[in-house]
Amino acid sequence: MSIRRPTHADSWYTANSKELDRELSNWLEAVVPSSSYTPPIVNCKAIIAPHAGYSYSGPAAAWAYKSINTTGIKRVFILGPSHHAYLDGCALSKCTEYATPIGALPLDRSTIDQLDKTGQFSQMQLSTDEDEHSIEMHLPYVRKIFEGQEISVVPILVGAIDEKKEEAFGRILAPYLASTDTFFVISSDFCHWGTRFSYTLYFPQYPPGSTPPIKLSRSTTSPRELSTFPIHESISALDHEAMELITLPSSSARQAHASLPKEHAKLPHLQWVRYEQSSQCFTIKDSSVSYASAYIAF
Repeated sequence: MSIRRPTHADSWYTANSKELDRELSNWLEAVVPSSSYTPPIVNCKAIIAPHAGYSYSGPAAAWAYKSINTTGIKRVFILGPSHHAYLDGCALSKCTEYATPIGALPLDRSTIDQLDKTGQFSQMQLSTDEDEHSIEMHLPYVRKIFEGQEISVVPILVGAIDEKKEEAFGRILAPYLASTDTFFVISSDFCHWGTRFSYTLYFPQYPPGSTPPIKLSRSTTSPRELSTFPIHESISALDHEAMELITLPSSSARQAHASLPKEHAKLPHLQWVRYEQSSQCFTIKDSSVSYASAYIAF
């Protein structure tokens, strides 16, 4: 058992506690309510938010965190994808505490031990835990939004799992999601476009369309459609199509829903509240990462 250090502080975000607290406060205050979005959201049980460096995705993540109704929450699950270690399943932390520049977050060892006893989870080595950014980038936001409240966290590293395993983990986690004192944070970026990501598909028109996508490369002539439908608009169209599909309940979601106690078995409502790109792509030389924030309410 040990304390996980904030290993990405001073690179992905500032390690200065006062500066970090000020940045988080400013981003949260910059979230503008509207007729269709009035945070905090009643019965909000989970959010989806990005995990890039704060200079890129910090403002977008604020829209998800602003959605949280913190009343009565004692435990926060944080699910993040594994970027550095191959994982055919999900893994739990061995740590007792996660440090952040603005305050520590104790881990809920009792809940982690319960999950471990299912036999479905592996355990992260400390080096894997500290190398991974997808969970760490949410820790300051969690500490900030639950400022002054005693909460504990349950970090789960998610690997390259298939639909069958998604359903299995969904059944395990569903009772925790149903608990009134528990909240879920889902860490996810969207499209990574550019040669450095080995993904350069370009849609000449808004999908779905009759024209098939084109794989752009430095060695081929750029399609004429780029002058009227630039790459960044193609990326946005693709992202929004994916966002619409994610809004529809998957078979995994239906499995998890079926396992909930009757009094908690309400269909979730997923609402996207923010979409941004790290930069706008116009040519094959450019690259970008997309960020989308959402809340899930029951």
